[in-house]
Amino acid sequence: MNKKWQVQETNEEEVNKISSKYNINKLLATILYNRNIVEDEELKVFLNPTRHDFHNPYLMPDMEKAVNRIEKAINQNEKVIIYGDYDVDGITSITVLKKYLLERGLNADEYIPNRLSEGYGLNKNAVEKIASQKYDLMITVDCGISAIEEIEYANSLGLQTIITDHHEPRELLPKAIAVVDAKRKDNKYPFNQLAGVGVVFKLIQAINQRFELEEKEFLKYLDIVAVGTISDIVPLVDENRVITKLGLKLIEVTKNIGLKSLLDTAGYRKVDSTAISFGLAPRINACGRLGFAQLALQLFLTEDPKQASEISEQLNTYNKERQEKEKAIFEQAVEKIENEKLQGIENNVIVLGDERWHHGVIGIVASKITDMYFKPSILICFEENVGKGSGRSIPGFDLYTALTNCSTYLDRFGGHSMAIGVSVSKNNFEDFKKEFEEYAQKSNISDIIPIINIDEEISLKEINISAVSELRLLEPFGEANKMPLFLFKNLKINSIRTLSEGKHIKLYLKEDNFAIDAIGFNLGNLADEYLIGDKIDVVGSIEINQFNGMESLQINIKDIMKSI
Repeated sequence: MNKKWQVQETNEEEVNKISSKYNINKLLATILYNRNIVEDEELKVFLNPTRHDFHNPYLMPDMEKAVNRIEKAINQNEKVIIYGDYDVDGITSITVLKKYLLERGLNADEYIPNRLSEGYGLNKNAVEKIASQKYDLMITVDCGISAIEEIEYANSLGLQTIITDHHEPRELLPKAIAVVDAKRKDNKYPFNQLAGVGVVFKLIQAINQRFELEEKEFLKYLDIVAVGTISDIVPLVDENRVITKLGLKLIEVTKNIGLKSLLDTAGYRKVDSTAISFGLAPRINACGRLGFAQLALQLFLTEDPKQASEISEQLNTYNKERQEKEKAIFEQAVEKIENEKLQGIENNVIVLGDERWHHGVIGIVASKITDMYFKPSILICFEENVGKGSGRSIPGFDLYTALTNCSTYLDRFGGHSMAIGVSVSKNNFEDFKKEFEEYAQKSNISDIIPIINIDEEISLKEINISAVSELRLLEPFGEANKMPLFLFKNLKINSIRTLSEGKHIKLYLKEDNFAIDAIGFNLGNLADEYLIGDKIDVVGSIEINQFNGMESLQINIKDIMKSI
């Protein structure tokens, strides 16, 4: 697939100023300039955030109301329950709030809806069950902002509620005692991109200030807060960066027995955003996807090393089961796409349905299908006549707006521009497919070309281990703070081969007297297109390899083309 390479325009004079003023190398200064991190205070916080860089929690809507009500619950030892989501963000949110309240003398219970039987968020059956058990207060974490009817029902049953959430609100807010969400229209909080666990962190910070406790009483949870924040793929800028930068340092010496055990089980030697995103998050999410979210919560709450080890192994088993289901669904989806010829230019979107698919896993597969074909995709799992599914989009095509205009045959849908969940009956499935395809065609989606944003064009002689090492100051990488990509032109192929039975490609490249190794994961199919002696242009990140005590540079290839 043709991709557009877009190199950032750099102001040499401004880059040199940044480099000189902050005593950093030009490569790092260029990236900071390209990402518009140039003001003194912003740059200082970005490179070296501290515990003093958190915003005032009481600027968040209804925070004072929430703290007042929780203070009453603590003082009167009320019966409190925390209602959370079944993903990593929800699990870590419950963990942090439950542990913090317990240390204040309040032993709150928790409720996690079953993904397969109850779905996401508050539901009336759960509310009725909680109210029947005579709870005085329910605190939602990572959900609740759109639960207008459910909160009304809770009110009618005498159950008081505090909502903490980070999702988009509707026109009307639920009539809870407090609705703490920085995405509210009346919000005055300076950052509205926190994860659900980030909002919980602000809540315990606010309680901590009310009780005039030492800062360490809430800061010690930054390890768990960082796990939830990174896993939820929120932008790692502003306060999220402070949370993750400080939190990752705390994870290295974590006192949470379950977190330490899971890190050991995942086998990552370096604790960074990659270890969280690809090591921990899939294992925790696998529980929720298969209907066992309570187990992941138990892992973070346990004080027993033996139990933590057993649960970690169980999470590993669930993750393998999830991977097997995901692989089977992916292969079946690709087969359908090829058979129905949906990969061609005459089809703008991919919509598939099947009775064999697992509802908890199809979102991951939809993401892979979208990446593979660069088309918005929606995958539906049918149980008798009821279809539930997930969709993923491409940059430039708003999936939520699309479904708002194609909702004739849908039972319900929700989400945002890049990811959605849908319900559609089997009888309406084909009509929905047709309506969605027609909308996409009118939207000129075929004109959208995948873009690779490149930080700078450089030559091999401009890089060395010292300069690349300094780029680690940009970590943690994630949404809105991607790993830097560089363009290298006119590199000569000195050797080329495939790895892992043709799956990956390995090259040795030269530019004058300078040489470098390069690896392209999942690019093994390109090996037949290039020969030794060919001149190529390469886009990729720069890594430092360590082997036998020696360090060397390597390009992690994202795309290749022949030099002009």
